[in-house]
Amino acid sequence: MNDKLDILNQKIEEAKLGGGQKRIDAQHKKGKLTARERIHFLLDEGSFEEIGMLVTHRSNDFDLEKEKYLGDGVITGYGTINGRLTYVFSQDFTVFGGSLSETHAEKICKVMDLAMKNGAPLIGLNDSGGARIQEGVVSLGGYADIFYKNTLASGVIPQLSAIMGPCAGGAVYSPAITDFILMVENTSYMFVTGPNVVKTVTHEEVTSEELGGAMTHASKSGVTHFACANEIECINNIKQILSYVPQNCEEDAPSVPYENKGSEKEKH
Repeated sequence: MNDKLDILNQKIEEAKLGGGQKRIDAQHKKGKLTARERIHFLLDEGSFEEIGMLVTHRSNDFDLEKEKYLGDGVITGYGTINGRLTYVFSQDFTVFGGSLSETHAEKICKVMDLAMKNGAPLIGLNDSGGARIQEGVVSLGGYADIFYKNTLASGVIPQLSAIMGPCAGGAVYSPAITDFILMVENTSYMFVTGPNVVKTVTHEEVTSEELGGAMTHASKSGVTHFACANEIECINNIKQILSYVPQNCEEDAPSVPYENKGSEKEKH
């Protein structure tokens, strides 16, 4: 029995490392937090309950069976924010660039279902290069499932999306149809396809920032609602937005007493 518990604990520690220490260090060098660090700062301390920590992908194509990571590039679960139940998924860029596989999608769909069933907000912390191309149509089918659940959840529960890294393709279609979208300046991008493909197809040279940076979407396209200076500010803004919205369509938004914060002269 102890041997099995030791194996379990070993797997849990392995899952917490995601793609490994080298890739975690690379993430920090870019000024980005890891997927687990984002959840740590977002949720109330000690409240997070993870779902699917030991899930791995099922693909055997392109030698993928030789490279498996526990959790398969996304951390999913639930916890509380200021005491309110919230479901969350956080994509891990250290595992295959946060790309979406069949099992990765299934994990996200599971927390979306639970959020709708229990009438609680859903927060997506997106840091993904899009579909895991090695899995082909199975990966793309996973995105179709996510988009469908986005439409089912629309108007039922609040859906918030934070773009925390260079997200492309399906990784931004889903956030674009959620209720609130936040981006981080200089480290997050939203585009259907990247600058290299744009150059190949249209012969136009454009930077990632010009094509899909936070200020581009905040000032030109209007896709994002909030452009944040850094990831901590982004996470704090998510908490503030949640304080204004109800848990679900059956509840009223929080009501707070009016306070006159005018100057002393105005008061007299």
